[in-house]
Amino acid sequence: MRIFSHHSWIPVMTAAALVLVAPSPVQAASQDDKIASAAKDSYNFRTYLKDDAIRVEASNGIVTLRGTVSEDYHKALAEETVSGLPGVKQVSNQLVVSGTQPAERSDPWITMKVKAALAIHSKVSALDTRVQTQDGVVTLTGQASSVAQKELTGDYAKDVDGVQSVRNDLVVVEGKAPLKALAEKVDDASITAQVKTSLLLHKATRVLATRVLTRNGAVTLRGEARNEAEKELVTRLTSDIRGVKEVRNHMTIQKS
Repeated sequence: MRIFSHHSWIPVMTAAALVLVAPSPVQAASQDDKIASAAKDSYNFRTYLKDDAIRVEASNGIVTLRGTVSEDYHKALAEETVSGLPGVKQVSNQLVVSGTQPAERSDPWITMKVKAALAIHSKVSALDTRVQTQDGVVTLTGQASSVAQKELTGDYAKDVDGVQSVRNDLVVVEGKAPLKALAEKVDDASITAQVKTSLLLHKATRVLATRVLTRNGAVTLRGEARNEAEKELVTRLTSDIRGVKEVRNHMTIQKS
């Protein structure tokens, strides 16, 4: 959020300027309507969150999210998407996860996290991958279009918090059509939100230490990585988000 301050060296001119730039109630209401509309029209709300009951209420740029979502990571995805919209100053996330949720770090919880990690990446297929977890060991079954896709699916699963090891039983099907490139445009707010959610799901990356900015599909990353491997992983995860055209990783390496 940018904060603009007015110089006070000419009181009369300052007062006049404040009158000129202060938005009217009608203008504020119009901007709030645009925020709510942009949230509902965003790629994330139309795809990942389409089955959730989310109400977006905006007042003078302050957005409140109410309703229910089916999974915990949907709360973060909704909040991050709205936070990146023009005109949003603050987001109050009051979304509630519906139904009984698995205990943290339990096998069902790990399975849910792995599925979420696969769902937001474009080079793997969450639909063709079945995930089962027993005592922290994740077993992947289903089909992959190539050896590379099979290995990438296993790598993503292995890096999810709580996973002890991965048994990758995906079957590579010769002639299986590879994933098609996404035809529709993905908005910048949705891309940023997906990148942050991906970093949140993977144990080897730190979302709080990474700043993400997206402009016309080009993602710029800043912050501090623990080592070169983490920096490379952040680049890899980001480049596999739908709609990303370019990744500029300006993260620095943490001094030992």
